[in-house]
Amino acid sequence: MEMRGMMGGFYKLSEWIMRLSVTNVLWLLTSIPFWFLVIVFLNASEVGQLQAVIIPLAVVAPFTLFPATSAMFSVARKWVLGDTDVPLLKTFFRSYKQNYVQAMLGGIVYALLFAILIIDFQVYLKQMAGYQLLAYLFVALMLLLLISLLHFFSLLSHFHMKTIQLLKNALILTIGRPIRSLIMAIGAVAVLFISTRFTFLIPFFFGSMIAVYTFYNFNLVIQKMMLMKEAADEEKDSESDSEEVEK
Repeated sequence: MEMRGMMGGFYKLSEWIMRLSVTNVLWLLTSIPFWFLVIVFLNASEVGQLQAVIIPLAVVAPFTLFPATSAMFSVARKWVLGDTDVPLLKTFFRSYKQNYVQAMLGGIVYALLFAILIIDFQVYLKQMAGYQLLAYLFVALMLLLLISLLHFFSLLSHFHMKTIQLLKNALILTIGRPIRSLIMAIGAVAVLFISTRFTFLIPFFFGSMIAVYTFYNFNLVIQKMMLMKEAADEEKDSESDSEEVEK
């Protein structure tokens, strides 16, 4: 019995590894142009080179990275909500197609904001003598923008909303749920840090692990908000009943 339980646990673990790796590979393959430019960006040594790469990155990301990431989050959503046997290829590409326009539009907004913040960071850090401290303000803003981006993908995969509502609600969740958002950011940074130390993880687990962890935390926030809403509605109904009895 003990051996059978161990074999069952190993089989489930191998299934999860397979799911995460396949989804991560699909994510990378459907956003190859973006990652090629990222490699160029990381190898740039001068501010001028960085600025020259940022513009193509900002242009390519909404059309490749954002739809691919949206599809990956849709697969992660299925897993977190208990549908672990979902067909990976079908779910990924169906979500990619369904959410492409909204992911692209949201991507244009985020890409522009990230490009502006990165350029400002580089200028203040390397070209503005005496203003280097202000450069780290842009780092903080980029962190907030990154957290809101994670919320954006979770919202896009979970709700049917207009793009402007998705962007607004992503910002509201980032600011309105600071502790959970911070936990989400720490987890994502931890995965990134580990991936930079063990680079073989990047092709197979980097994105999919962040997607699952992010949506898990997002789902906790949504469930808590729904419970609070139900409690408030029940309290409101009880107050209405009491007023009717008094009348």
